[in-house]
Amino acid sequence: MDIEKYKSNPKTAYMAKTYLELQDEESKQLILSEMDRILLAVPESSDETFPNEVILEVRAGAGGEEAALFAQELAEMYTLYAGFQKWGVSPLYTSESPLGGYKEAAFEIRGKDVYKKLRFETGVHRVQRVPNTEKMGRVHTSTASVAILPVRKKTTVEIKPTDLEIETSRSGGAGGQNVNKVETAVRIIHKPTGIDVRSTAERSQLKNRERAMTILTAKLERLKEEEEAAKYSANRKSQIGTADRSEKIRTYNILQDRITDHRIKKSWHNIEKIMKGEMEPILREFASVD
Repeated sequence: MDIEKYKSNPKTAYMAKTYLELQDEESKQLILSEMDRILLAVPESSDETFPNEVILEVRAGAGGEEAALFAQELAEMYTLYAGFQKWGVSPLYTSESPLGGYKEAAFEIRGKDVYKKLRFETGVHRVQRVPNTEKMGRVHTSTASVAILPVRKKTTVEIKPTDLEIETSRSGGAGGQNVNKVETAVRIIHKPTGIDVRSTAERSQLKNRERAMTILTAKLERLKEEEEAAKYSANRKSQIGTADRSEKIRTYNILQDRITDHRIKKSWHNIEKIMKGEMEPILREFASVD
């Protein structure tokens, strides 16, 4: 049997890993049937499997201002890497902390192989360091979550207008009189799931609404995939490729100049260089184990 076709498709990759780990033939056949059903139900081109557009979302976790600063640094790492790859980056919204970090932020990234390269970055990232504001020299541990949301041309989720609560407001920050005096910022709440999305970067309310709907659709697609993955989580030893934001995937130890990924038990040095966007060694390692 050609298991590779299931491993290479994000919708069935987690099932394929489970299939290979199971010994019980009856369970294996059930999973095989489900994988075939998924692939036959939505035949996808390579562009649909690995779309060339994603939403990068970062959120500060535990650690207050230090977590927000770390979230901002992670966002900068990915956008700098995008620059090296000649990908386009557009900010969607940012919510800054008093010291200039990100409480939360989202960016649209477009370019060849963007999802293929970044899809394993979703999860909780942890930093261990002595903050600049720490007078006693104590090491602090802070976290930030990353979500890489693929934007597909074909969607399998249905969004009913009656399920949406839409709010508008004035966009803050730079952007001229129009941005600050007209209600261009858009916030959409998906009432059944409680998912809350925003777009503030565009100069028109209509464009921000379109951007917000793109983020919402991508989040609902991701939620659907995670729910499918949960059905098989009891038998799944590896969570690579199906991590959600609650899973701690990587630690950045500044004092030891070491980044460790807990899923594949690999470490890399020269954190400063990696945080400046030179993260190809990490991504290459994941490509080799995929």
